[in-house]
Amino acid sequence: MWKALAASALLGQTVSGQAMLRFGCSQLTVERVDPLVNPGQRPSPHTHQIIGGNSFNLTMEPAEFDPPARSTCTSCTYSEDFSNYWTASLYFHSPENGTFQRVPQFANFGLQQDGGMTVYYMPYSARNGKMTAFKPGFRMIAGDPTTNKPNRASICHRCIGNGEGFAPCDARDTAELPTKYCPGGIRATIIFPSCWNGKDLDSPDHKSHVAYSNSGGLGSPNCPSSHPVAIPQVMYEVMWDTGKYRNNAWYGNGKQPFVYSFGDAKGYGQHGDYLFGWKDDSLQKAMDALPSGRCQNANCNVLKIQSAREAMACKKAQQAVENVGQNGEWLHELPGGASVRY
Repeated sequence: MWKALAASALLGQTVSGQAMLRFGCSQLTVERVDPLVNPGQRPSPHTHQIIGGNSFNLTMEPAEFDPPARSTCTSCTYSEDFSNYWTASLYFHSPENGTFQRVPQFANFGLQQDGGMTVYYMPYSARNGKMTAFKPGFRMIAGDPTTNKPNRASICHRCIGNGEGFAPCDARDTAELPTKYCPGGIRATIIFPSCWNGKDLDSPDHKSHVAYSNSGGLGSPNCPSSHPVAIPQVMYEVMWDTGKYRNNAWYGNGKQPFVYSFGDAKGYGQHGDYLFGWKDDSLQKAMDALPSGRCQNANCNVLKIQSAREAMACKKAQQAVENVGQNGEWLHELPGGASVRY
């Protein structure tokens, strides 16, 4: 346990030189639903793992859908956070017979959670401590599932045990999925923009209303004039439990046995979706409290905190009911039938 706590403390030092929110969110559901890219479609093209408020739905129109009002629980540490966060799932693609198994997840260092992700809100682009929290209806996407080009600054993978320290997307990370066996697992990191145009809650591509301040990676106090408003920089970390997939013949010479749920075996196309749903002005209060030190990671005294047991108990039944390998079953194809791209 002390190793996990030390790792958590080191993470707080290396990711940010200032206070931030870092907290766990357990799995809410795993299914083929995507209210941003494929609203109303049941099922959507590929599997996602979803965390946050249990009002997650097929369609969540900004002007009509209020997650705090519609949710009765959240799978996140902070009980006022009914936002939804989701990413693609990862599958093991058997080199022997071509079948697929969803890769299990484990809790990040120092946290208690049931699968899910670690979520960060970081004040990197704030000038003089001023940062504007997201408004109701805000949503955005980081990454691009169709790309075949690396962008290690914002989408990266770490073979756990590859050097000391935990800073995201540094020289010890790779844009692609690691091509060596990772007995301690793979950490996938998704970094969102830290600047906003100050007017649009969304855009047709779910990206144009926001911008990175630092070439696609962790932010700086230099938001572009087109997007002058500093917003919390959201980051996801997903811990994939790859230890049991240990056959050395599956790795090396540019090959590895994992594929994302949309068919990407390279890993460049990993992506994340964010839909804001904090209750009232709770997130703004937390952001305002960061400079004073009253908010640190998962211990912010201006927010309400629920137990890990309560967070893990928040679940939602599939809306697109199908077997996506929820319980480690072997599948003959990726849910949705995506072809594997190397």
